[in-house]
Amino acid sequence: MKFTDGYWHVREGLNVHCPVEIRDVKVEANSIAVYASTKKIIRKGDTLNTPLLTARYSSPLKDILCVELIHHGGKRRKGPDFVLNAPGAAVAITEEEDGIRLASGKLEVWINKKNGWSIDYCYGDKRLTGSGYKGPAFIKKQDGSAFMREQLDLSVGEYVYGLGERFTPFVKNGQSVDLWNEDGGTCSEQAYKNISFYLSNRGYGVFVDHPERVSYEIASENVSKAQFSVPGEQLRYYIIGGETLKDVLGNYTALTGRPALPPAWTFGLWLTTSFTTDYNEETVNSFIDGMISRGVPLHVFHFDCFWMKEFQWCDFKWDTDAFPDPEGMLKRLKSKGLKICVWINSYIAEKSCLFEEGMERGYLVRTRDGDVWQWDRWQAGMGLVDFTNPEAVRWYKEKLRALVEMGVDCFKTDFGERIPTDVVYYDGSDPVKMHNYYTFLYNKAVFEVLEETLGYRQAAVFARSATAGSQQFPVHWGGDCSASYPSMAETLRGGLSLGLCGFGFWSHDISGFESTATPDLYKRWTAFGLLSTHSRLHGSSSYRVPWLFDEEAVEVLSRFTKLKCSLMPYLFAASCEAAACGLPVMRAMVLEFPEDPACAVLDCQYMLGDNLLVAPIFNEEGLSHYYLPQAGGRWTHLLTGESAEGGHWRSERYDYFGLPLWVRPGSMIAIGATDNRPDYDYADHVTLHLFELADGAAAAARICGLDGEEELTVHANRSGDILVIRVETAGGLPAAADAGHTARSPKPWSVIVRGIHGWAQVEGAEITDRPEGILLVPDPAASAVTVRL
Repeated sequence: MKFTDGYWHVREGLNVHCPVEIRDVKVEANSIAVYASTKKIIRKGDTLNTPLLTARYSSPLKDILCVELIHHGGKRRKGPDFVLNAPGAAVAITEEEDGIRLASGKLEVWINKKNGWSIDYCYGDKRLTGSGYKGPAFIKKQDGSAFMREQLDLSVGEYVYGLGERFTPFVKNGQSVDLWNEDGGTCSEQAYKNISFYLSNRGYGVFVDHPERVSYEIASENVSKAQFSVPGEQLRYYIIGGETLKDVLGNYTALTGRPALPPAWTFGLWLTTSFTTDYNEETVNSFIDGMISRGVPLHVFHFDCFWMKEFQWCDFKWDTDAFPDPEGMLKRLKSKGLKICVWINSYIAEKSCLFEEGMERGYLVRTRDGDVWQWDRWQAGMGLVDFTNPEAVRWYKEKLRALVEMGVDCFKTDFGERIPTDVVYYDGSDPVKMHNYYTFLYNKAVFEVLEETLGYRQAAVFARSATAGSQQFPVHWGGDCSASYPSMAETLRGGLSLGLCGFGFWSHDISGFESTATPDLYKRWTAFGLLSTHSRLHGSSSYRVPWLFDEEAVEVLSRFTKLKCSLMPYLFAASCEAAACGLPVMRAMVLEFPEDPACAVLDCQYMLGDNLLVAPIFNEEGLSHYYLPQAGGRWTHLLTGESAEGGHWRSERYDYFGLPLWVRPGSMIAIGATDNRPDYDYADHVTLHLFELADGAAAAARICGLDGEEELTVHANRSGDILVIRVETAGGLPAAADAGHTARSPKPWSVIVRGIHGWAQVEGAEITDRPEGILLVPDPAASAVTVRL
C-alpha cells in the first residue's frame, strides 16, 4: 500500500505522522521504550495537540529483536495471534551519551538519541538495516481509518526473498505485495500461502507479527526501502539475525515453529483419480494394476473430491454408487502396499448430512445477525466450520477419525483461502485477521487427528493454503498450475519462495493441473516432480497415468521414481535436518551459496538437500542452461559421472531420462539398496558415494531410521594420499563398540570413492575397482577403513 506521491508529497486524503525527535527513553530489565514526537519541540506549547509515538525493543529469543511501534496503545488487540515460542531472551542494555544499545546474542539495535530518528540494526560489526527519517509512521485517512508503517533500509545489491509461495519474480525487489490468501492459481500475483516473513541476502530476516493483511512495498514506493504497513495503530515486527542465512531461517522457525517430519512413505509416488474425471473402484484398480504391470513403483493413491456424492461436500461419506464397499476396497488397495489419501475441506454443503447438525450445535461460522453464513461458490449453500469453537474442532476431528480407522492414511486439506470477513466467530476473533489465519486452525485440527490416531511422526496432510507457522503441518503443494513450461517454472519459483519462509516440504501437480500436458512436458515435469520432496500425479479433467501420454513416459516415470527411492537415505536425512533446524529440503541456490553473487537471483534450479543440484528442463528442445557455483572443487554428475569445475554457466541437451543432477565436491551421498519403495531400512546395505574429497577435507553422511532418529554416521577424512573412513552408530560410538565397549558391527555398508581407480594399500576392507570408482566393503569387525591412494 502506497502512502506517498513521489518522494516529496503525501497522497491526498492522508495525514502522515513520523517520529522527528526522541523525547524520552525508559529502560526496563529486558526492554527499552522510546518516546518520539512527530514534530520538532521548540517550546512547551509544542507538546500539545500532537501525536507521540512509542517504540519498544525487546528480545523473545537469542539473535531476534522484537520491535513494537505504537500510536494509541489502549486499543484491545483482538485475536487471533500467531502462536510464537517467545520466552524472552537475556539482553544487554548499554547507554551512552549519544544513544542506547540493546543486544541479544550478536544482534543489536542502536538508538541514536541526538540525531532525529535514527535506528541501526547490526549483527556483530555488520550493519544489517535500519529505520530513519520518514521511516516509521502513524497514518490517518479522512474517513478515520489508520495505518502503521515501517520502512527499513535496503543496501546496494540487497535482494529480498520470501513472503510466502509467490509465483511472481523470485526476487521481490520492485514488487508491491499484499498478504491476503486467495484461490488464484499459480499464474497470478495472488497466493495461497501468504507468509509475513522476508529474507534478505544481506543476512537477516523480518517477520511482521500480524495475521491480517500486511502490505509490502519492496524497493517500490521508495526504491531504497523495504516498507510494510498494517491497518490500525500498532505494528509489531521482528528483526532476525544469524551467522548465515540458514541460521536466520533456523531462528525464524525456532520462533514460529519447526516442520514436523513426514512419514517416509509420503516421499514415494502419489497417483490420484484427478478432479472432475469419471472414476469408480474399477477405474482405480485399472490405474493401480496398470502401474504394477508396467513396473512403475506406486506408493500412495489419492481419491479426489468425488469420493463423496455431488453437492454433499463435505459429509465424509463414500459415494456408494461408485464405491459400494469402501472399507473392503481400502483393505484390498492396502494389501497391494499402498497408502490412502482422500480429499477434504472445511466447508459443509447444505445438502450434507452434517449441515443441520453443525448449524444446531453452533459449529458453523455465523453472520452478524446470528444466522449461519452461506454462499453457493464451490458447494451449494455451504457453511464454514468454526475452528475457534473447541467443540466444533472435536466434532470435525471425530468425522475424520472414523475415516482413519477405516484405513485412510492422510488427508488432502484443500482450500482454506476463501474465508469471509463479514462474519462472527465463536471466540470473538477478528474476522479480518481470521481470513489468513483460518488455514492454520484447519490444518492443525486435521494434522492432530492423524497424529492422535496413527502416532507421532505418522501424520501428514497435503495442504494448499498456509500462513506463518503452518510449516508445522506438512506437506504443502503448489496449487492449480497449468500444463505448460511457463507454469512449471512459476511453480518452482513459488516453491523456492515458500522454502525461504521455513517450509521444509513441498510438492506440485506433475505435468500441471489445468489442461493436459504434451508427452514432452509430462516427461520433463516427471523428472522435476520426482526430484522434489513429494511427488504427485494429479490433474483436473484428465487422468495422469503415464501410458495415456506415451510408452516412453512409463519408462521415464519408472526411472525417476526408482532413482528417488534409492536416494531416500540421503533425502530422509535432509528431511530430519529440516524438522530439527527449519531448513527447506528444496533450497534456493542463494541459501546454500550466499557468497556467490550469481546465485542471488537463480530460480530455475535448486539444491536438493546440501549436496545435490537439480536444474529441471523447461523447453521442448531438451536444452538446459544452468549455473554450477564455485564450491572448492569439481562437481560430479550423479547420473553420468562427468565432472566439471564450478563458477561457470553450462548449456547442454538431455534426453528424457536425464537432466542436470550434480553432486557438490567434497560430498558423501547415501544411496540405498532398495529402489521400489521409499520406506525401508536405509542403513541396511547402504552405499556411501564419496565425491571429490580434497586434501585436508572431510565429509560425512548421516543415516536415519524411519522413526527419524540417527542410526549411523559415516565420516571420511583425507590427508594427502591417505583416506580414512569410519562409521559411528547412534550416540557417537564407533561401530566396533557399544556403551559397554563390546565389539559389534552396524548393518552391512560400503563406500564407492567416485572417480578414483588406483590404490596402493587398503586396511579394514575388501576393495574392488568399478567403472564409477573404487568400491570398499568394510570387514565386519572394522570400525575404520584406511586407503592409501
